[in-house]
Amino acid sequence: MTPRPSSSGPDPKQTGAKKTAAQKPAAKKAPAKKAVGKKAAGKKTPDRNAPDKKAPARKPAVGKPAAGKTARRAAPAEAAVSPRPDTGDRERLLAGTHHDPHSVLGAHPVPGGVALRVLRPYALAVTVVLSGEARTELHDDGDGFFSGLLPLDGVPAYRLLVTYEGTVQDVEDPYRFLPTLGDLDLHLIGEGRHEQLWQALGAHPVTHEGVAGTRFTVWAPNARGVRVAGGFNFWDGTGHPMRSLGGTGVWELFLPGIGAGEPYKFEITRPDGSRTFRADPMARRTEVPPATSSVVHASDYTWGDEEWLARRANAPAHEAPLSVYEVHLLSWRPGLTYRQLADQLPAYAADLGFTHVELMPVAEHPFGGSWGYQVTGFYAPTARLGDPDDFRYLVDRLHQAGIGVLMDWVPAHFPRDDWALAEFDGRPLYEHSDPLRAAHPDWGTLEFDFGRREVRNFLVANAVYWCEEFHIDGLRVDAVASMLYLDYSREPGQWTPNEHGGRENPDAVAFLQEMNATVYRRVPGVVTVAEESTAWDGVTRATHHEGPGGFGGLGFGLKWNMGWMHDSLEYMSHEPVHRKYHHGEMTFSMVYAYSENYVLPISHDEVVHGKKSLVSKMPGDWWQQRAGERAYLGFMWAHPGKQLLFMGQEFAQGAEWSEAHGPDWWLLDPQYGAAADHRGVLDLVRDLNTVYRATPALWQRDTHPAGFAWVAGDAAEDNVLAFLRMDTDGTPLLAVSNFAPVVRHDYRLGVPDDVPAWHEVLNTDAARYGGGDVVNPDPVKPEPQGWHGRPASVRLTLPPLATVWLRPA
Repeated sequence: MTPRPSSSGPDPKQTGAKKTAAQKPAAKKAPAKKAVGKKAAGKKTPDRNAPDKKAPARKPAVGKPAAGKTARRAAPAEAAVSPRPDTGDRERLLAGTHHDPHSVLGAHPVPGGVALRVLRPYALAVTVVLSGEARTELHDDGDGFFSGLLPLDGVPAYRLLVTYEGTVQDVEDPYRFLPTLGDLDLHLIGEGRHEQLWQALGAHPVTHEGVAGTRFTVWAPNARGVRVAGGFNFWDGTGHPMRSLGGTGVWELFLPGIGAGEPYKFEITRPDGSRTFRADPMARRTEVPPATSSVVHASDYTWGDEEWLARRANAPAHEAPLSVYEVHLLSWRPGLTYRQLADQLPAYAADLGFTHVELMPVAEHPFGGSWGYQVTGFYAPTARLGDPDDFRYLVDRLHQAGIGVLMDWVPAHFPRDDWALAEFDGRPLYEHSDPLRAAHPDWGTLEFDFGRREVRNFLVANAVYWCEEFHIDGLRVDAVASMLYLDYSREPGQWTPNEHGGRENPDAVAFLQEMNATVYRRVPGVVTVAEESTAWDGVTRATHHEGPGGFGGLGFGLKWNMGWMHDSLEYMSHEPVHRKYHHGEMTFSMVYAYSENYVLPISHDEVVHGKKSLVSKMPGDWWQQRAGERAYLGFMWAHPGKQLLFMGQEFAQGAEWSEAHGPDWWLLDPQYGAAADHRGVLDLVRDLNTVYRATPALWQRDTHPAGFAWVAGDAAEDNVLAFLRMDTDGTPLLAVSNFAPVVRHDYRLGVPDDVPAWHEVLNTDAARYGGGDVVNPDPVKPEPQGWHGRPASVRLTLPPLATVWLRPA
């Protein structure tokens, strides 16, 4: 077997063509030895990672006689034509600018018989094998071209024997096959409405016309020509030009004998004649970074999460319990693969009672320091942790443990790497043609052109892809505000108003609406979540309901409540003695709590880059800091809205998160002296989730004003907040937070008069959490004394820096 080239690039010593398992053995092979093809003098092996390529010159190969029978040669005939390609076709094929190589290469009826033309760089000879083992050696026309005129009435079934120095390969001719894409696929691609675009474009192992191989397709409308390069042709695409399929901008080639696991790129000839090697935008698998090639992939995974999928659509996300643990997979347990993570993460999240995990971006990205937010492989899970089926296994195991999977999705922008999407075919394609619209001012990246239907299709289909192919339960869409506003992070003069003179981006609005409508229609039970930091009207409103701004809703299921997050953390960062002056920072969220369907996020963004970890944001000594975090988490879990907590904060990690080493798990080691302090916070998070999930009042009416009522929202001098949460039956839960470092005895709060007694179900000051154990151990009975505008009241002991939950006894 011909030696395999290195996956990171071609080996100059290995220039023979790769023989695959799907190819038959040659009728006669030279003794096995390292295959070395004959090269033109001074020619270097192409480097797939180099962006620009010049057309290689080729030395004519020397033919050798073939073994076996020889087919009847064409008799000289006046009407016969030369089988050689004409000069124009020859030059375009060598230059990589031919839009229809199948019209030249392969077998074609001509006057006098059938002309057969082959382009095989480095080959010494090419022989045609007809049915019945009849053989005809083709004439060596130089530069890797071989041709012959077969005196036959019609195009026969045939194979090729290709002789290289040291080996002979028995192969199918790629240029004898009809296109692998049908008219419907091409029509949908042209319309920008192919909702399963990944099934049409990219690299797909298929059986075509009875032959096993891989179909390569790519959208590159500005290209003068496209060729496939890979390990199978030693990163020289000269012999594998693709054909253009009509006016869709799609190029296609079926390569027999190529299967899963092969690295490849597209060699694109740009409008100016230069060449660039590009990774496949639709690649479903990639090499492990820093290598940049795409990899042919075929999934054979068998799912075991049928029960989960069947019940996940029983209730919409905003009316169901949703408590999310945010995870950066690469650093949660550094060094673990997808399958190793599957042995730990589901059990950990389930033990703590979270309903979902949210994975920071898992799509392929070249720079780990971007945390996955600068994506180059939108259809490929990062290869750093395993292959796509390994990622499927992780999702499957989470589902089987009763844990939903949300995934960060980044459709706003992409990096400028010259082997990826930037000016993919020589001109702006995925990015906007206007440089002011294309360049993202904050991140040095490029923004997608949401107004181009093919680009919008690429992204909408990508959202569907993750949900359908990987059973993802929801997408948290990153940086929505940067898409919605034309002036986002731009100064006057750096942006152009829309056609109505406004700052809104109608193309982005239309894209988000289409994405949400398509995902919700195709994949029941999923949820989309917007990371949107402004007061845009209707983020979670239905797309067909127009708002006061003239736009329909964006159609998201949930929206991150960035205002609540900033305000509440600002309040908690103040010394308790000053908090009374900032009381409104904790109450203002209820002014707009029902304007959208909200998630309360304490995410990775809040515990990096000098912002401190959650516990370190709290003032005071170590005891007060832990008490402050516990009280804050109790307030957060009781507040209307779903909640999200980033890894490491569940056990009060003191250091900021770093993607280089992840959470400080050693803090929980029993040998560490302060381990009990951290385990106390971990135990609280577990109990918060347990009581939360068992108490419909805390999640059933998150988006309905009737599910909430203030008891004490104005006790600024006391640093106390008290409110009621109610489920659909009216059953209440009383939540009281004391953000002062003093015990408040006999603190009177107004309550309904139809509850005979209240029982404390959670107290963040309990001894098992590391608190002072100031609790209300006995049922608390209301007194007939009106208070806070209510007919009855209770007197409670409020522990310092703590939150208490009470339910009807």
